Amino acid sequence: MPPETRPARTGAPPEPVAPPAPSHPATRRPGVRRVAVIGGGPGGLYAAALLKRLGPERDITVWERNAPDDTFGFGVVLSDETLGGIEHADPVVHRALQHEFVRWDDIDIVHRGVTQTSGGHGFAALGRRRLLEILHERCASLGVRLRFRTPAPPAAELAATYDLVIAADGVHSLTRTAHADVFRPRLTTHRCRYIWLAADFAFDAFRFEIAETPYGVMQLHGYPFAADASTVIVEMREEVWRAAGFDTCDVEHSTARCAEIFAEALGGGTLRSNNSAWLTFRTVVNDHWSHGNTVLIGDAAHTAHFSIGSGTKLAVEDALALAACIEEQPGLPDALAAYEAERRPVVESTQRAAAASLRWFEELATYVDQPPRQFAFNLLTRSRRVTHDNLRMRDPSFTAAVEEEFGRAPGTPPMFTPLRLRGLELRNRVVVSPMDMYSAVDGVPGDFHLVHLGARALGGAGLVMTEMVCVSAEGRITPGCTGLYTPEQVTAWQRITDFVHTNAPGTALGVQLGHSGRKGSTKLMWEGIDQPLDHGNWPVTAPSAIPYAAGVNQTPRALDRAGLDTVREQFVAAARRADRSGFDLLELHCAHGYLLSGFLSPLTNRRTDAYGGSLANRLRFPLEVFDEVRAVWPDDRPMTVRISATDWAEGGTTAEDAVEIARAFVAHGADAIDVSTGQVVPDERPEFGRSYQTPYADRIRNTLCVPVVAVGAISSWDDVNSLLLAGRADLCALARPHLYDPHWTLHAAAEQGYNGPGAPWPLPYRAGSRRPPTGRTDAPKPRLALE
Repeated sequence: MPPETRPARTGAPPEPVAPPAPSHPATRRPGVRRVAVIGGGPGGLYAAALLKRLGPERDITVWERNAPDDTFGFGVVLSDETLGGIEHADPVVHRALQHEFVRWDDIDIVHRGVTQTSGGHGFAALGRRRLLEILHERCASLGVRLRFRTPAPPAAELAATYDLVIAADGVHSLTRTAHADVFRPRLTTHRCRYIWLAADFAFDAFRFEIAETPYGVMQLHGYPFAADASTVIVEMREEVWRAAGFDTCDVEHSTARCAEIFAEALGGGTLRSNNSAWLTFRTVVNDHWSHGNTVLIGDAAHTAHFSIGSGTKLAVEDALALAACIEEQPGLPDALAAYEAERRPVVESTQRAAAASLRWFEELATYVDQPPRQFAFNLLTRSRRVTHDNLRMRDPSFTAAVEEEFGRAPGTPPMFTPLRLRGLELRNRVVVSPMDMYSAVDGVPGDFHLVHLGARALGGAGLVMTEMVCVSAEGRITPGCTGLYTPEQVTAWQRITDFVHTNAPGTALGVQLGHSGRKGSTKLMWEGIDQPLDHGNWPVTAPSAIPYAAGVNQTPRALDRAGLDTVREQFVAAARRADRSGFDLLELHCAHGYLLSGFLSPLTNRRTDAYGGSLANRLRFPLEVFDEVRAVWPDDRPMTVRISATDWAEGGTTAEDAVEIARAFVAHGADAIDVSTGQVVPDERPEFGRSYQTPYADRIRNTLCVPVVAVGAISSWDDVNSLLLAGRADLCALARPHLYDPHWTLHAAAEQGYNGPGAPWPLPYRAGSRRPPTGRTDAPKPRLALE
């Protein structure tokens, strides 16, 4: 027999430990001798098997309210990474699984009668019922007590007589509900209906098929789980589901209608159900995963949308980590804390990816008019876990076809494809995002701004944006903010634009004009962000007399008619000065809670006149400012608008509002929409993560067919290429990466082996266009091996 091993973290090598002593079991693991498991799904069963294998003396009971062969799904997909963890932790289970798996590499995407196939993905699946049988057999062989058709006693009752209670009772967890005051769950119900069905044949690929019906767009997710069977999930928006009459269909009728709608995918065959019902996906998040000696695992603790195949995977990995932590830690409290600390970052990352995938399918109707290969690439990269570079490694021929359809020149990465806005041609798709430097004196940019903006212009970006340049002294955020309200400021900006145009020809320099509104008269960022000045404060104005942070910031004066006229004229005058300063592009700042953004959000605009109330009224003043600025800004130069597409707060601007706000600005002549989010109210709850704001840009672009600038934790050139090829953005703005590396764009070109016109190195820097050599890290291999 092989030595016992601790359950390895997924992807980690096994860690040998001594096999358990056969005698005096009471001397081992005194803290976890009796274990109760609520729920007999894969996570609960596997946790029970692992803990019993590692401690044969343990008394472990699993309660499952259903019969052994009851299951409400069909196939289960597991990754090679998860299987590696199972192999290290329990070779017996791993061998049994290996005999059952159906494997395949391809993904087929069928849309408007055209099939796009991408290979190299690598999937393994088996029937959920067979998975449960394997785990039942393993538990029984180890001596785990399985109680089927028996509801578990309440967790609190079990916790009084058992050392550990594992709540694996699923998305509708009674344990979580009973102790909601401790676990603090947040449940989010989403916008699509779906049903789990099966077909009696095996797809030869993971199949996504889109049906454009008279009722709306529907989609099929299908994959094989046996030599003669496939899982089929049919999904659609709630309103489509109701329009199609599924809300009045029984299961039998629903199953037959789904088979009819997707007859081509099924070869005219039928579908079958297994206690199936139309469901609405629910995302489960808990602030805490344990309560005393009770711990949540799997769907009871967290859920992630089925479109990235993660539910069973996460539950099994939870079981692995929990068992390992119990073995490693000196006591149960430490073990449960270590389990949560280890798993939470992994789960949150998966949930972010799943949320992106879920939203993509919710917004599927906005993508159906994309070119066929771009549509397929967009679907494949929807979760942001598969990227352009990753897909190019998996399937180079498919990716090359996508790039060709995008219109890139041979040998040119997508990010170095030019883009024209009015009379301005940007040589690449990289934007240095506006970043407040708080380093001006009396609004005048100085040497710091010359070096800061000049360095980033030399660094290769197609467009370099200034920080928010304020239209008046009282419109500044801080005393260190720049402005365009005096002749001295114009002269200083001319010095910077002349430097950029002379020394970085081909780089466009854009100015962002804004007014701080209620967020003005505050300290420099590093002295206390959004904190009022200790002295020298100036009065602030806003749409409504609501302070940014009550009890902290001053209450602004609500703008009256004269105040509105004054502010509008300040923007116009600043735009004229921006023209004289030599800027190539002008952006109107209507985001982040500053003055114009304050008009747009219902949380900050409580006016009862023509400028408040409905969204159309809230848009009125920002549009008046836009029109007046556009009228004086040269016709051949583009004008963009930055918006906050969501306030990340209840009752604030929604994604639907953002589309209408963008639609209004485009109708008034905006050449592109720069899509940011938040910073409107201090109690916001952003969903931070990689590229976390891009879905809002994506939605605006593909709903309105307007160029957009995506921003928000875009950090790699691979992200930029992926977003462009998927049709989610036309330009990508990066802030912190350009603080870390002013030559980010040139380095991105060098790392991709590109040296074309989209990223020319300045002549004085050309000798540095290749990565410097590093010290040797390898060593010569021995010629002889001696015993």
